[in-house]
Amino acid sequence: MATSTTSLIPKKDISNSIDHSISTMTTIFGHSDISSNTTNKLATMWREIQGSRNWENLVNPLDSLLQEEIIRYGEFVVACYNAFDIDPNSKRYLNCKYGKNSMLDEVGLGKSGYQITKYIYATTNINNVLSIGQNCSSSSSGRWIGYVAISSDEETKRLGRRDVLIAFRGTITNPEWIANLMSTLSPARLDPNDPRPEVKVEAGFLSLYTSNEGEKFGLRSCREQLLSEVWRVINVYKDEEMSITIGGHSMGSALALLLAYDIAELGLNKSPTTTTTTESPASCCDQLYESSLSSVSESNDIPVTVFSFGGPRVGNSPFKKRCEELGVKVLRIVNANDPITKLPGFFLNENFRVLGGKYEVPWSCSCYAHVGVEILLDFFNMQDPTCVHDLGTYLNLLKSHHHKSLQVQRDQEDIDFFNIAKEFFLSMLYNGEMLPSIW
Repeated sequence: MATSTTSLIPKKDISNSIDHSISTMTTIFGHSDISSNTTNKLATMWREIQGSRNWENLVNPLDSLLQEEIIRYGEFVVACYNAFDIDPNSKRYLNCKYGKNSMLDEVGLGKSGYQITKYIYATTNINNVLSIGQNCSSSSSGRWIGYVAISSDEETKRLGRRDVLIAFRGTITNPEWIANLMSTLSPARLDPNDPRPEVKVEAGFLSLYTSNEGEKFGLRSCREQLLSEVWRVINVYKDEEMSITIGGHSMGSALALLLAYDIAELGLNKSPTTTTTTESPASCCDQLYESSLSSVSESNDIPVTVFSFGGPRVGNSPFKKRCEELGVKVLRIVNANDPITKLPGFFLNENFRVLGGKYEVPWSCSCYAHVGVEILLDFFNMQDPTCVHDLGTYLNLLKSHHHKSLQVQRDQEDIDFFNIAKEFFLSMLYNGEMLPSIW
């Protein structure tokens, strides 16, 4: 599957009325917006919406049903920001403000038709890196990063399948920022049966995904938490048609892609047709892999789809190729002026891997590469450069414009990307933060 890009937007001027503050993100999509015709259509063509045909004929122009699903899943990611406690004086500081049973209600998604089954926490092993604004001991603490949710029976009927949803927020804490800036490539080695050393991903993202707090604290890695819960849910609903949908913004989209790749590489999306244990091993991903093998030859793949909002590159070209071989589907919603989507690999990326369209350069395995199909937005606001990466702005644009005439406005025709990137980071620093609070 070749990476494709669909540009939806001419270059004009963005409205100043779009609210892009993390503290005021609000739900802009609900079931009341969905017509009965759309509901019936979704139940019959959900596989295409999830990318079974790589969104062929659905992105140019943007299909109205796909548009609604992008916004719907985006709102589940917004919920991570709205529920994340950033008040240093709060007892729940850097954790979720609400309990699992009430969180979706509290953030305005009580009628979404999903029930949260597990909260996910992530840490990173950066003790050898100077932490900004925090000491090294606190930098390795687990922070709430997202959640796993399951569609209700009623919602399952509307969707045409049981949907396993995983949503991730973007970067907020300084240790997460440091992990993001570790732009070296490291072998993923997530498959115990075949390490595939040529498949490499960004070291910081891999650290966030695989690090744990150690035996003293007992918090398992983000990876172990996720795989254990996904395996449990798959076994609970093994007799139903299912989908696995993962949404994330910025750093969260990187974690989403790592999880999607991991699930597919381990074969956990092979829907069991034989009797298997419903209890997944608590701490051994190798055992999860071995448990999944018993059903691989007699099962149908559960579709694994990533909805990525303003996401960076995650791995090298062999990583991209392997994701495609495994059938991982990725729909990337990108602002052309968002500097985060150009990183890492601003220079060494998929565009510099082949010379003259013929000759692969010797360092091609060291080139970062985006995965999946891209929907390209194009917006910028001179008054607030940080809006280029704001998830609320992304979703408001998608919601406020008709899919066949989706347009945004720009303050001027030609804006240099380097100036945008400079203004983006300087604006954050001017607001008194050592590093941007949203990535």
